[in-house]
Amino acid sequence: MIKHSEVSPHSGDALIIVDLQRDFLPGGALGVARGDAVVGAMNDYLTLFATNHLPVFATRDWHPSNHCSFVAQGGPWPPHCIAGSTGAAFADALRLPANTKVVSKATTAGRDAYSGFDGTDLQALLQQAQVNRVFVGGLATDYCVLQTVKDACALGFTVLLLHDAIAAVNAQAGDGDRAIEEMQAAGATLTDRNAVLPS
Repeated sequence: MIKHSEVSPHSGDALIIVDLQRDFLPGGALGVARGDAVVGAMNDYLTLFATNHLPVFATRDWHPSNHCSFVAQGGPWPPHCIAGSTGAAFADALRLPANTKVVSKATTAGRDAYSGFDGTDLQALLQQAQVNRVFVGGLATDYCVLQTVKDACALGFTVLLLHDAIAAVNAQAGDGDRAIEEMQAAGATLTDRNAVLPS
């Protein structure tokens, strides 16, 4: 973890919220344990970014009903985050500002995407906003957060991974911890509210 003086949000920063959707919360079609705790943590970051007038981006799965990732089409997952459904909506308790830029991914039947950058305009939107450092949290640590962070690092962004605003599926025990190690190896820095929020 790094200290507040190094991670205090400033001009050139953005917050990326990965897939904080109803279907990924406990009780959802593909619920992640502790997913609801992530929402509470993320709201603290959202308040800080709003106070500092810094941009917020929210990615979401936005699948057609016959998406290739679904079991019926030979994929690994139950149907989830079908475009326009209640399960695809952002978490009820998530306090997204009105000017949040929403980025939809995996929107066609034949192509899946875990990363928020895969097949989207997220990179272009960040560049337009003159962002060079991103704070990233959301769901799930070992899938969409992992791939989004790796892509952000590969694209040259400085990446701060919000350790208290992520949760893992852990299909195999330890998947979440391994994903964090992989993101750090890619260049991401681990931080949390104790460092980021004003004391």
